[in-house]
Amino acid sequence: MPRFAANLTMLFNEVPFLDRFERAAHAGFKAVEFLFPYPYPVAELKSRLVANRLELVLHNLPAGNWETGERGIACLPDRVDEFRDSVARAIEYGAVLGVPQINCLAGKAPAGVDDDVLRRTFVENLRYAAAALKKAGIRLLVEPINRYDIPGFYLNRSAQALSIIDEVGSDNLYLQYDIYHAQRTEGELIATMHKHLARIAHIQIADNPGRNEPGTGEIHYEHVFAALDRIGYGGWIGCEYKPATTTEAGLGWFEPLRHGQG
Repeated sequence: MPRFAANLTMLFNEVPFLDRFERAAHAGFKAVEFLFPYPYPVAELKSRLVANRLELVLHNLPAGNWETGERGIACLPDRVDEFRDSVARAIEYGAVLGVPQINCLAGKAPAGVDDDVLRRTFVENLRYAAAALKKAGIRLLVEPINRYDIPGFYLNRSAQALSIIDEVGSDNLYLQYDIYHAQRTEGELIATMHKHLARIAHIQIADNPGRNEPGTGEIHYEHVFAALDRIGYGGWIGCEYKPATTTEAGLGWFEPLRHGQG
């Protein structure tokens, strides 16, 4: 039975962030994920997790200046020192919060920089981060993101991500497979997940078009969830979608599955 984690960056967003932990627990989730813990005191986040008996299954490395449109710095050749500092900061938070895996956003490809320079920078940064996180007992993930939503995002296809993972050569680097982004970019969802199951450490979901909850678009999520169960996917599925109205009103898809959450 698939296990679902509420993405608190996007779900229950009608209330302040720290109040979303309780709402997620009341809705039947046993785990949560979110983009960034860094704006909040780590002790406060830990307290909310413990009080609501929630497991934190994922957050991201610091990703530059999000408010001005940056979406990661890992491929940027002039930000390597900042990237390494961000790894140390993520480990500080991750160690307290008990997160088992941290995602690295590649960032947008800057104009005028050769692709081989971007790839070499990204590979070297991932090699550094994978080693540092391994010492801390935390997996490192990379996530392809479609260029319709984020024009210029460097890492945008599964094959590209897997090729980079191969080049890094670490046993502590895995693919984060976001079904919404994959549907927009390449399709072949179930076949891809089946083929690369051993290399996928985390899955995220949203329907397309609109990036709303399952059942609002073209992706046959009942079939997808059944396939993941059949092929033996044992990781978490992060619910990283925009509720069409309120989060609770859009949880009809989750109701028949919530009792299998452990």
